[in-house]
Amino acid sequence: MNSFENTEIAFKSKSDKDLSRAYWLFKIIGNPSMVSFGKSATNFAIKTHLPIKGIIKKTIFKQFCGGETINECDPTIQTLGKFGVGTILDYSVEGKTTVEDFDYTVKEIVATIEKAKGNPMIPFAVFKVTGISRFGILEKANDLSTPLSDAEQKEFQEVQHRVDIICKKGFENNVPVFIDAEETWIQESIDRIAVEMMKKYNKEKAIVFNTAQMYRHDRYDYLVKEIEVARQGNYHLGIKLVRGAYMEKERKRAEEKGYPSPIQPDKAASDRDFNKALELIVDNIDVMALCAGTHNEESSLYLTQLIEKKGLKKDDNRLFFAQLLGMSDHISYNLAHDSYKVAKYVPYGPIKEVLPYLLRRADENTSVAGQTSRELSLLIRERKRRSGK
Repeated sequence: MNSFENTEIAFKSKSDKDLSRAYWLFKIIGNPSMVSFGKSATNFAIKTHLPIKGIIKKTIFKQFCGGETINECDPTIQTLGKFGVGTILDYSVEGKTTVEDFDYTVKEIVATIEKAKGNPMIPFAVFKVTGISRFGILEKANDLSTPLSDAEQKEFQEVQHRVDIICKKGFENNVPVFIDAEETWIQESIDRIAVEMMKKYNKEKAIVFNTAQMYRHDRYDYLVKEIEVARQGNYHLGIKLVRGAYMEKERKRAEEKGYPSPIQPDKAASDRDFNKALELIVDNIDVMALCAGTHNEESSLYLTQLIEKKGLKKDDNRLFFAQLLGMSDHISYNLAHDSYKVAKYVPYGPIKEVLPYLLRRADENTSVAGQTSRELSLLIRERKRRSGK
């Protein structure tokens, strides 16, 4: 394929009302002062128990989330599936800290795997390790030079056990599982857990996927090393490739603590390493599986070119594209229309619990240069096409 310009294909699943809602949402998100005001007003309304749940559910929640429960996501799953786009159910509740909360989240992730079993419209499950673990224990375990106390060792083993429950369920039900990437100061803990799970469950094919954030300048070399480790260990390496989501936080912490920033010097370097990583993975696809999680048109097109160049099938199950629900439909739907494997991350959960995710999504859209204006230009073009103007 040559481009993602076909808006008729991109928005075929959307009613005129859907387009109008998306247009006004992205107009607001494109205005940083409006986003700032909206965040403050929303937080105030929640703290003072003002009845704004209905407004949120009909606007930003409807745009970016599938529902408050797994079953509420069914219409979204069906609509995406009708156009060849898969669903990745993403339980997007954040900030939990108790063992009871962690165990509940494990049960919820297991339920998404059970929902996906035998359903080609739900090709993956996903979770964050911080959703089932205290942040502090991951941070302490990150530095292997600092031994854990007996109590900390026990706590960390419980975290590993929760991860194993999820990955084992994925293995038993033939549902691949993504382990999301997080901050650098806990990522090594996550990487070690992910590799142990791959050694255990990825002997025949990739069931467990780790995530590499290519805005980190060390991740390309990390991938080269992990491919060799997987070959020697006789298991498949599952990788979800993203640019990343913690850039400002990473730079600030590095400056405050006086260590070199782990972040690439500029966007061009991130883009270069992302595309290099695509090449590396396609060249080693015999022991790998890839999900390219990107809203970048150039990288998405580049992967289609690599697939063709390597003589691979467009619908090879080892090669997926993924975008977030409510964004970059022109990429998702045009890829699916051209027979590539595509899925949307579909966040869900109680509105108040998912609100931190939604507010962060608004922030990220505001800060990503060109993202919101691109969404708006495509929406405007499709509305004009439909009206015949």
